[in-house]
Order: sequence, then structure tokens, then C-alpha cells
Amino acid sequence: MTTATKPRIDEAKAEKAVGFIENLTHTQGEWAGKPFILMPWERQIIRDVFGTLNPDGTRQYRTVYIEIPRKNGKTELAAAITLLLLFADGEIGAEIYGAAADRDQAGLVFARAAEMVRQSKALSSRAKIIDSTKRIIFPKMGSFYRAIPADIRGSHGFNAHGIIFDELHVQPNRQLWDVLKKSRGARRQPLIVAITTAGYDRESICYELHDYARQVLDGTIEDPTFYACIYAAPEEADWTDEDVWYACNPALMKNGEGYNPGGPFRSIDEMREEARQAKHMPTAQNDFRRYYLNQWTQQSTRWIPMKLWDENEGDLGPGGIAAAFEMLKGKTCYGGLDLSAVKDLTAWGMLFRAEDDPEMLDVLVRFWCPEARLYDTENRYRDQYQAWAAQGFLEVTPGDVVDYDYVTKQILEDSRTYRLVDMNIDRLFQGYQVGTNLAAEGIDVVGFGMGFLSLAGPMREFERQLLALKIRHHGHPVLRWMADNVAVMTDAAANKKPDKANSQGKIDGIVALVMALDRVMRHSVESVYEERGVITIG
Repeated sequence: MTTATKPRIDEAKAEKAVGFIENLTHTQGEWAGKPFILMPWERQIIRDVFGTLNPDGTRQYRTVYIEIPRKNGKTELAAAITLLLLFADGEIGAEIYGAAADRDQAGLVFARAAEMVRQSKALSSRAKIIDSTKRIIFPKMGSFYRAIPADIRGSHGFNAHGIIFDELHVQPNRQLWDVLKKSRGARRQPLIVAITTAGYDRESICYELHDYARQVLDGTIEDPTFYACIYAAPEEADWTDEDVWYACNPALMKNGEGYNPGGPFRSIDEMREEARQAKHMPTAQNDFRRYYLNQWTQQSTRWIPMKLWDENEGDLGPGGIAAAFEMLKGKTCYGGLDLSAVKDLTAWGMLFRAEDDPEMLDVLVRFWCPEARLYDTENRYRDQYQAWAAQGFLEVTPGDVVDYDYVTKQILEDSRTYRLVDMNIDRLFQGYQVGTNLAAEGIDVVGFGMGFLSLAGPMREFERQLLALKIRHHGHPVLRWMADNVAVMTDAAANKKPDKANSQGKIDGIVALVMALDRVMRHSVESVYEERGVITIG
């Protein structure tokens, strides 16, 4: 943990702030209703920020940047600071704003703060809570707290005394930060607090503040109004080392040490489980480093280790892939069709629940390519395409564009050979027409979006199945090549989707399987994923 050098503390002011918060209560889990006894790291921040004064008695710090891994209690702390500014800062007509990326995120701190007020006789008798507009009003001082998302309209009429930014790294842009920061001008001792986990976007306002905070902490920049606190593992640290985990997670107990009446927030057992998975999946490692070690990572990451992929091959003996096509005849399956641009590969994937193991998914895939691509000197994979075509792993259609009639005919044939329940297809561009033609032939076709909303669930499930060695792909060489190519993009909420732009080669087969897995999940009574809106073609 690193903090800025601490100037002189006014003990009375510091302890008043600590005392206010410790008269609040926790709101969730086994600690709900129990006193909010600050952990040492939290106590230091509160004492520093509210006890460090200018000669005229006003607060020295005007901007506070706190960066810490998830599940170390930062949302509860944000709620407590919010109430401190609203009820105990002596500001008449105070406007306190809880800012977040969207309405759901904005509601998290509000919900904790409102519950803290409800559990306090002293505060609940003085406050009015309006859940519908996410406001807490303090009539005696003419003050209020309001939760606002980044897309709020009319955000230029603020006169902020206090601003709490929860998870600044997910802000879509810097607009709300700039507007609220500028709104503090009429206040005597305004305070803006950003509490966040590390992100990946190095062009964001959050990274700008992260970098500024680092320079303040290093002494490169001297800014007595900026308070920085960063708990993070060094970039060169061994991310599997539990001592590193403890160093950057102040709420994590070690052999009972660090216990306090406020309760631990982080579980060492949970971290160990996440670390085990992260050792096998590069993207899981990225997530572990960002959310558990608070390290800034890249948005796009290579997805599937080839060792793990090969461990999922299965053993069909000398018959290989041809045996899989025979073995699965008459079995129930679900499909995904990823249509390429007309001059490149198109992939059709089918997933079957194995009879010998209901958790196992058997994979069948087909690929099509226009003949011209096999001899195109600008196609760096042309020699490989020729070899795969000769071996029967890549079907070639005449001409210089994919003939979608071939694709449609094969899917119709497969629907008769195998018991195709339904299939996903990209609902845009050429997918619409192909889907319409298939639907006209009696195939149940569902339009599928290629954004995080549609892909996040099946991507997570695909990872889970791979790690459990439950994706039996039978060693198809084209599919293996594509698995090795896949890079994934991660959004601020840790949702993933394939990143075609940053993948090193074609990935259509993996995309088709993820689409097919979405259909498997939707037909499974054990699915825990929420239904998304779907578009049926036809």
C-alpha cells in the first residue's frame, strides 16, 4: 500500500470523522446491523482526509483517489463518506452526488447509504429517503445526496460540496467527472472522492488519475490538495504468491491477523479457487490480476492455451473426426453459424450432450472457403487452406466468394442426419437472408447479437467447460488453429467477447461454437443465465 506523505493532523477533526462513521452500521451479510468499525487502512484514510487542515481551518485535500482490489469494503466506505459529508460536515445547502457509470451502479452506494440511515435512530429521524429518485435529504441544513449515472441529462446545474465516484474505471468517458469537478467552484471546502478498482483503458479518466496519483506518491508531482491511496501488486510480482495477495488486499486475514470487528470482506479460499482457474486460462489470469491484485491489464487477451485445448480432444481411436460424425448420427444437437465476409471462411458448429456424460459436449464443425482463397497470393494461409481442403477438413465452393447455397444445403442435410433443435446465426448482414432461407425450410433459427450482452454468458460457460475438460472437440485441425488464434475483449464488468480485430488469424469456428453453446444453455433446466432478448428469423 502506498499513500501520500501525511502532513499535520488535527486530532479533533480526524476523530470526529472516525467517530461519525463508527456510529454507523454495516448493511450486508453476517455483519449487517453491526457497528462499522473501520479497518486500519480505512481509518488512516478518514483521519488523513478529514483531519488534515489548511491554516484557515478548511480541509487541505480536495481530491481523493483510492484504488484497491474488489471486495475490500470500498462500497461500504463510499457510503459512509457520503453520509459524513451530508450530515456531519457543517455545510449548509450541501449537494452530495454519488456518481457511477450507469443507473444500477449508481444505486449500489445509495442502497448502502440509505440502509445505514434507516438503521440509525439519530439519522433516520433527521433524514428523508426517496428511493424512486435515489435521494437522501437532510432538511435541517437544506442538504441532499443524490445518486446519478454517467448518462444523466441536465448535469450542468450542480453546485457540489461532495462527489463520490464509485468504480471510476467503468466511466464511459470523462464528461461526468469534468462537469462535477467544475461544479465545486462556489464551495468553501469541496471534496471529490474516487474509489475504484484498476481497469484496462489507458486512455480513460481513471487511468489519467491513476497515473497522476502515482506521480504524487512518487514525489514527481507536488500537489498538497490531492490525496492518493493505492493498494496494488507490483507489475513484476508473482501473482500466484499468497504473500502478494495479502499485501494488496488489506481486508484479507492471514492466520487470524488483521481481524477487526468490522469483519473481513475478502476470502482466502475464494482467491485460491480463482487462482487455480487463472493458471489455466490467460483471460482468467488477467481478471485475477485486475480484480484481486489491482493491476492495470490489457483489454484484449489471448484466450485459450493450446495445452488445455488439446486436453479436451477426447479419444475416438483411428476413426478420428470421421468417426465422430458417424457416432453422433441421430443425436440431439444445437447449432451456431458464423458467416464470414463473402471472400473468407464460414463456420458451422454443432454441440451434442454426450450420453456417457451429460456434462460433456461433443463438437462437430464444418468450414467453407471460396476456391479463389486457396490460391490468393495475399492470403498468408493459402498453403494451409490447400492442405486442409485436400484432407477433407475444409469444403471449397467454386468462385471467389462463399456460395451460401452450399452452406444452406449442408445445414439442412445435417438437420436431418442429426436432431437439430435450433441454431443461432448472426442477425445482421448476410446472416439475415441465410437465416430466412433456413427458417423457410423448417429450421428454428434465432438471431444472435455479437456484443457483450449476448456473448458474455456462453463465453463464461465455454471457459468453465474447457477447464472441466468437458468440450470434446475430437482434434479438428482447422478448429485447433482457430482456438489458438482467439483473443478476447473484456469490458468493465469483466464480460468477454471474441475480439476479431486483435486475433492473430481466423476464429470463426470458435465463435460458431460459442453461439451453439448459447442454445445449449437456453435449453438446459440447470442454466443460471438470465434470458436475453432474441430475434427469431422467419
